[in-house]
Amino acid sequence: MKAVVCTEGRLTVEDLPAPSPARGQVLLNVTRTGICGSDLHARHHADLVADLAAKAGYPDCMRTDQRIVMGHEFVGTVAEYGPGCRKRWPVGTRVVSLPTLMVGSEPQLVGLSERSPGSYAEQVLVQESMTMPVPGKLSDEEAALTEPMAVAWHAVRRAEVGRGQTAIVIGCGPIGLAVISMLRASGVKKIIASDFSPGRRALAKQMGAHVVVDPREQQPWDAYKQPRNEIRRASDLFKLGVSTMDKLTLVPGPLPWWHVFRLADKIGETPSGPVVFECVGVPGMINSIIEAAPLRTRVIVVGVCMEPDRIMPALAGNKEIDLRFVFGYDPGEFHDTLHMMADGKVDVKPLVTGTVGLGGVETAFDALGDPEVHAKILIDPSSTATAP
Repeated sequence: MKAVVCTEGRLTVEDLPAPSPARGQVLLNVTRTGICGSDLHARHHADLVADLAAKAGYPDCMRTDQRIVMGHEFVGTVAEYGPGCRKRWPVGTRVVSLPTLMVGSEPQLVGLSERSPGSYAEQVLVQESMTMPVPGKLSDEEAALTEPMAVAWHAVRRAEVGRGQTAIVIGCGPIGLAVISMLRASGVKKIIASDFSPGRRALAKQMGAHVVVDPREQQPWDAYKQPRNEIRRASDLFKLGVSTMDKLTLVPGPLPWWHVFRLADKIGETPSGPVVFECVGVPGMINSIIEAAPLRTRVIVVGVCMEPDRIMPALAGNKEIDLRFVFGYDPGEFHDTLHMMADGKVDVKPLVTGTVGLGGVETAFDALGDPEVHAKILIDPSSTATAP
């Protein structure tokens, strides 16, 4: 089979032996696969990624000197079952899969491990138990985005955006755009998106942002009407505390003032900030949010910063900033995402801005460096297109 091999930063189309499914595995004919931002980074910085993965407990992440077939966002058709499979779907059925494969007794990340080649190829191996059929009305282009959209859905679920809270998305690259669409699908009524790129701001609007801002001209916290329980300065919080106690201690009745305080907390009437999704992943971004955001802001760190960074913990503590780091998704979220797209709750079509064949992967990698032109480029192994 033909596949794109990455080694020492070079991408070449090669003829490789056709994979054979082992026990519990399914062989797929790849119909579409997405190019992920992590693939762009791993091409030249695989060793750094691998070192971080090893510290987290996964020792088999790709290395620069290895021969890697990348690709972990894909859709394909069932071609062959390995031993011990339930053979749940007829050959030819369209399916997607979580990119985790058991190789021997060890789990391997598909497309990020030398032991588990990915979907920049005509065929790919998946785990039958991690595979799901694609609803008929969903196109291959849409189904291929199940994996990155599941990342966004996981981030939105972890964010726990409350009723009436504002969601702010910093950075409108592919993952930021996916977060916006999932926020809209989950019913958030106020979504603010911020990006320097006019093209990405336009896409953010298409994906469901209510307000888009250019951070050179306006900060996202100034782009919406401040709720009465959102506090911007510590002195305002202290003033609110004094004025509230002045009123409560004058009110007669059987209910003590401290019970009123606890009741207000339960119904969301105590000070609360917006929920901010950091989707940029560059050094300094987290601390800039800590410095500028309102008190009691919850920050969901979705962007992947691969360099050391610095924050001011005391400032975050004084403002009671809540930091949550997210990664990946679970099988239930992957399933939910697939069916949210199939049911029309999430429209991912605006994200797809180009398609290439295997021979155009290197050109696509270069093209994705321009935020004004492309958001998501897909690979069609059957295509001869060399430019998106």
